[in-house]
Amino acid sequence: MSAHPGLVIRPLAPADRSDWDRLWTAYLEFYETTVPRAVYDTTFARLLGDDPQDYSGLIACHDGEAVGIAHYLFHRHGWKIENVCYLQDLYADPHMRGQGIGRALIEAVYEQADAAGAPSVYWFTQDSNTSARRLYDRIGELTPFLKYQRSAR
Repeated sequence: MSAHPGLVIRPLAPADRSDWDRLWTAYLEFYETTVPRAVYDTTFARLLGDDPQDYSGLIACHDGEAVGIAHYLFHRHGWKIENVCYLQDLYADPHMRGQGIGRALIEAVYEQADAAGAPSVYWFTQDSNTSARRLYDRIGELTPFLKYQRSAR
C-alpha cells in the first residue's frame, strides 16, 4: 500500500495488539486524555470486527517497526447517496514525523474509501495541532465547520 522505501501500511491484525496499545496510548496522551482498559479492549476488538458498524484500523510499519496507526469508519450521510468515510484517529510516532508516515496513512484511508465507493473522507484535529495541520493543508481542504458536542451531565 505504500511507495515509501521500508514502509508498509496494512490492516491491523490480532498480533499487532501490543504495538497498537503503545501507539494508541501515545495518541491519547498527545490529546491529554486517558480511557479505561475496557475501552482499549473493546476498541481493538471493533477494529478487527466484521460488524458493519465497526471501524477499521491500519498500521504503518517502517523496516518492521510499528510507527503509526489510523482508524476509520464508513457511515451514511444525509446529504449524499454514497457512504462517507470518517478518519477518526491518526498517529505517527514522533521520531518518524516528517518522513511521510501520516501522509501515507491518510492516502491508504483514501484508497480504502475509493474501494468502498465513499469519495468523501473527513477528519478533525485541534486547531493548535500546527504540525499535523501543515500536512492536512496540503492533502485536504479545511472546512468552516466547528464541532459541538453534548455537555457533560
